[in-house]
Amino acid sequence: MKKTLIVFLLICITSTAQDRETLYLGALTSLTEMLQDSTKISFKKAVMIVENAYLHGTLDTLAFNDEIERLKKFTQAIYKNRSLLYKERDSLEVKKQAVLFSVMKDTIPYFNATGEYKHIPFTYDFEDIWGHKNWENMFVSKLLQTRKGNCHSLPYLYKILAQEIGTEAHLALAPNHVYIKSQNHKDGWYNTELTSGQFPNDAWLMASGYVHLDAVANKIYMEALNDKQSIAMCIIDLAEGYNKAFPANDGAFPMLACEIALRVYPHYINGRILRAETIKKILEQKIEKEGGEFSAKIREKEEYKETFLAMQHEYAVIHHAGYRRMPEEMYLKWLSSLNAEREKYINKEITNRNKSN
Repeated sequence: MKKTLIVFLLICITSTAQDRETLYLGALTSLTEMLQDSTKISFKKAVMIVENAYLHGTLDTLAFNDEIERLKKFTQAIYKNRSLLYKERDSLEVKKQAVLFSVMKDTIPYFNATGEYKHIPFTYDFEDIWGHKNWENMFVSKLLQTRKGNCHSLPYLYKILAQEIGTEAHLALAPNHVYIKSQNHKDGWYNTELTSGQFPNDAWLMASGYVHLDAVANKIYMEALNDKQSIAMCIIDLAEGYNKAFPANDGAFPMLACEIALRVYPHYINGRILRAETIKKILEQKIEKEGGEFSAKIREKEEYKETFLAMQHEYAVIHHAGYRRMPEEMYLKWLSSLNAEREKYINKEITNRNKSN
């Protein structure tokens, strides 16, 4: 009886794992189709696909969509009742950005038929900022539920809402960080920082000490990303979630995801790093099966030697492109510098232009 129960449980576990594998393959297919047909691109849908795959298909998509719709209508209602000091020809678009920023970062009183309420802003969660303990801490769905997020979920939500209200918002990267780039007629490109709720100048991004000039020249950091590049980021998110869901995987799925994403966004540093680490993992798994010393085995077979050289090449390209890993403690110190040295790093023109009458 016990043996029968054990066999049954193993079958159930295997079946569940296969279902999750199928879910991930379906998710990758859907994201790839977005890259192949621009009319199918929806950043909101892409984010939901990624999060649903990691959550075994249990993401409450109805609640997710309902909350996005509620925030969209709330933003549109505020838009109708506000005016800006900014009076250039693109003032209507700038007002959308200003109102959206306010919805993300301000406490806003409002009234309805049942009384007075307060809209609670989205704040930065300093707990497990890179999802090492719980990958769900990176999710927009977690942000919508708790009103707390990080430099991944906050700009993702901003971009989703920007598309919902019909305006442009571009994801941009700094070391271990995502922020928003927008532009207007008067000021050109400017940065929106959702972690602190401010508009930092480029000097703050460089102040971390981890933005090498080569990284900027090679378009690793500080570039305004287009919609296809943003979907490529989602594909790498999917692959990283897959690695956490299946830590003993053979590397095939992450490698495929990297190849698809890097075709569209070859400079994406997270994708380059993941590809290099996957090559290393595949090589280690092959050598481990045969046993013996790692360095000796590499010299034994031409196949291993070629894979090892490919891995070394990937890491060399990443380094020469200007990437430097930023430790978590330095990252937190860098984030806090925006508040500590506000006058030095804030773009005052943009801050003033977002004020309403």
